[in-house]
Amino acid sequence: MECHAHAQSRSRQQRLLSLTERSFGATFTAAVVDALEDLTDNFTVSDPGICGHPIVFASRGFLELSGYSKEEVIGRNGRVFQGPKTNRRSVMEIREAEREGKGVVVSLLNHWKDGSPFWMLFQMCPVFSAVDWRVTHFVAVQVPISGNRRRNSGWLDARLCEGSCRREVLGLEEWGPGCGSILDSDSRGLQAEEQCEASNHENRKAARAIHNIMSILTNYSQLANRLACGRRCCSDGLVLLGSSVVISLGRIKQSFVLSDVNLLDMPIVYASDAFLKLTGYNRNEVLGRNYRFLNGDETDSSTVLQIKECIHRNQPCTARILNYRKDGSSFWNVLHISPVRNASGKISHFVGIQIEEGCPTQKQDSLTPEMRQRGTVGAVRVALRTGVTFGFRPSCGYVYSKDNVPRILIP
Repeated sequence: MECHAHAQSRSRQQRLLSLTERSFGATFTAAVVDALEDLTDNFTVSDPGICGHPIVFASRGFLELSGYSKEEVIGRNGRVFQGPKTNRRSVMEIREAEREGKGVVVSLLNHWKDGSPFWMLFQMCPVFSAVDWRVTHFVAVQVPISGNRRRNSGWLDARLCEGSCRREVLGLEEWGPGCGSILDSDSRGLQAEEQCEASNHENRKAARAIHNIMSILTNYSQLANRLACGRRCCSDGLVLLGSSVVISLGRIKQSFVLSDVNLLDMPIVYASDAFLKLTGYNRNEVLGRNYRFLNGDETDSSTVLQIKECIHRNQPCTARILNYRKDGSSFWNVLHISPVRNASGKISHFVGIQIEEGCPTQKQDSLTPEMRQRGTVGAVRVALRTGVTFGFRPSCGYVYSKDNVPRILIP
């Protein structure tokens, strides 16, 4: 019996090691795990690209703090640390940030292995791929909150939380089936609206931990012959498109770009694969620029002015305009530009649809240019409003933002 138990334990350890290696191997050198082990901070790293969004690394500090062993944490979803008194609003905030591929900082009541609850400052940030802008990992730092700094009606009575550790902590499911978020959970028991306030010292401690972790990830991505961050990808003012929205937009085969009206000079925040094929540019050369970069010496200025006026009046516009590819060759573009409203009814983007005049592929299509344009506009509107309903997991996203949560991009 002992030999069988030992064999099972060894098999489990090998599977967990394989999970970590598989997760980190595509982006970092093998030495990144040892470097992360040397850090004294309390943190975990999870992989949204693996079904179930499991934790693939847990620091020594986190294991000591939580009371779990590495075998009990690696391969599990972060929901195992929740309990009935975990704040529902905070959980929803974390899940929304993860869905959109962005960072978040919240105070969170979690439960450790012995069932005891305590407040912590939870800071999460994504790690991006600069090739396809996929979120490769999420780093989550946990800093215990000391003292009795309260919001709303005060600190939760510990007696109310005794025995509240969720059943998943005692009977942990094997990682694998079922895809979910880092805090994938149902809504049972998450009714407490108490919040404990973190101090400035604790906020600074979390920020330093994030900085240290990100420095290591950046370094070991560069050692793997990958650039940590491109200048355009980190430009100020650019904002993030939600990962589920990007996936939904990727299903549209027409050539089009999406520009954000809330940003200076209305930069392009999404470019379809068909647009890149039509113009010859790669994605890094397009995103963050105004659409006018396709204009050239022989582009009719009156047509450009007509388009500008329609945009200024928030009206759709169709124009025949001479544009230029990356190699300098020109083509006549039947360009249609239309405003796109968000769920609240405000114009958030303009979509620009390109149809090359005289293209043999277009001639074989039974649809008229007008039908193709209307269909693309409708598909973009649906993607921006309901991109999460297509059944895809949020595993990729475009990052073009500057906020108070450090983030890196790894190609």
